[in-house]
Amino acid sequence: MILTIARREFRSMFLSPLAWVILAVVQVILAWSFFSAVDVFFSLQEKLTTIENSPGVTDLIASPLFEVSSVVLLMIMPLITMRLISEDKRNKTMSLLLSAPISITEIVLGKYLGLLFFIVILLFMITLMPLSLSMGTELDLAKIFSGTLGLFLVLAAFGAAGLYMSSLTDNPMIAAISTFGVLLLLWMVNVNVVSVGENDSGLSYLSLQTHFTALLRGILNTRDIAYFLLFILGFIVLSIRELET
Repeated sequence: MILTIARREFRSMFLSPLAWVILAVVQVILAWSFFSAVDVFFSLQEKLTTIENSPGVTDLIASPLFEVSSVVLLMIMPLITMRLISEDKRNKTMSLLLSAPISITEIVLGKYLGLLFFIVILLFMITLMPLSLSMGTELDLAKIFSGTLGLFLVLAAFGAAGLYMSSLTDNPMIAAISTFGVLLLLWMVNVNVVSVGENDSGLSYLSLQTHFTALLRGILNTRDIAYFLLFILGFIVLSIRELET
């Protein structure tokens, strides 16, 4: 039943022009960022050859692309998640789902899984850009894998938070604005901490950006992965509890 709901949710995304517009806009913005980074790399290539242990293509092109992707999608993900539950509430179809012989947990997990399908498509389109460079140069595939995993986890976290905010209201626009506010707060919560050099503080641990940056550097730490998994699980549980009440 979870897969049935996920397929329904995934199909409904593409019945609306919004999903297609989002895919196109994201691809254009990130392609521009990617080609700009390639141009900068070529302009610095001669200087880099004179530097010992100089950064390579992965550090100067792939990692910045993943970083830009996270910021762009932080702004766009609320538009993707805003209708997950709030639209069903507004159209009175949520009551029909709740009266069906399926549990609220299955409904929430199905909707979230459908969102993950969309995220995987986005991630595939983004990852193809740095991987295309492998035809002409050597890439640090381990660091690209770590960056891809980090981007997937951070987008999945964005989606879980958006799912919960969507469960709180029947107005998709309110859900989008509140999701953006929550994500921005959790992204920037450690800005003042970093500026005074206290990266090990509690605020730094709460920041999505802190854990994503570690994965972006190629550091696969169970602490960072556990943070994202607990973050996602927490917001999914909150969504279930909200619908139960």
